[in-house]
Amino acid sequence: MARENEKLTGVQKAAILFITLGPEASAGIIKKLPESEIQKITYEIANIASVKSEQKQEILAEFIEMNKAKDYLTEGGMEYAKNLLAKALGSQRAMEILDKVTEATQQFRPFAIARKADAHQLLNIITNEHPQTIALILCYLQSDKSGQILSALPEDVQAEVAYRIATMSNTSPVVVKEIEKVLDGKLSSVVKSDMKVIGGVQTIVDILNQVDRTTEKNITEGLEKEDAELAEKVKESMFVFEDIITLDDVSIQRVLREVENKELGLALKGCSEEVANSIFRNQSKRAAAALKEDIEFLGPVRLMDVEKAQQRIVSIIRRLDEAGEIVISRGGEDAIIV
Repeated sequence: MARENEKLTGVQKAAILFITLGPEASAGIIKKLPESEIQKITYEIANIASVKSEQKQEILAEFIEMNKAKDYLTEGGMEYAKNLLAKALGSQRAMEILDKVTEATQQFRPFAIARKADAHQLLNIITNEHPQTIALILCYLQSDKSGQILSALPEDVQAEVAYRIATMSNTSPVVVKEIEKVLDGKLSSVVKSDMKVIGGVQTIVDILNQVDRTTEKNITEGLEKEDAELAEKVKESMFVFEDIITLDDVSIQRVLREVENKELGLALKGCSEEVANSIFRNQSKRAAAALKEDIEFLGPVRLMDVEKAQQRIVSIIRRLDEAGEIVISRGGEDAIIV
């Protein structure tokens, strides 16, 4: 049934959701939607003869998951939402849900046509703009597209733009509208505006995760000269403990040789099953069994202590990556081929 639901469009799922919720509950939701969306959903509802009970339950569960993800994003940002959902559903499912939520919210953000445009076209349009203007535009684009543009900018501009993204918070709607007006003329399109908080450390981290290693190094070094404390925050966010699952087995084994069992046990306390299994499978059966016993023996521990242990392991991973002893996969030139 889950596979059947994957074939449905978002509008079809919405129609089944409203059928499931009933007319009273659905009316309160549907009246808040744009007129064009209401028409599409109404058409689908009218053309659905029947819905299986299992299908209703699957779509209702997906709706609840996406609603939680949206709340988590609003409450604490992408990394916060990712961590909470990963613990409950696993990293892969968490990212699938967050991608859907992000996609759904992006269609109401400014620069909609810019997100559909080719990165090279956008680069040609904005490359001579002021770094603050470039930073604002990149904040509204997909992180992979922003990464491509940032990589192609002159080196002396890269760090300055990155700094402005990382330190950006609330942006005046008037400024956004002015920049939209310029792009409107150059892209011959209508751009809608909103008043969202953009920028910040996580935004530049998302972008840096998509650029090549040379660009990343140039930008982080530039940030260190500009603001050492900010640069450290960016570095710490580039790789979090839960991202261990993205490392290959050889790299994980290399990391484990640098970590004491006591520290590892504390770091794994309360983490997702996926993260724990990635560690256990790279140990001998005896070592894995001993580590599991150590974790159980720890009993209740303070969250702060767990997070500190995880951060120390992340520091080891970063050090080994910088030394070239392991590889943290990035986009573009750093993609791994096996």
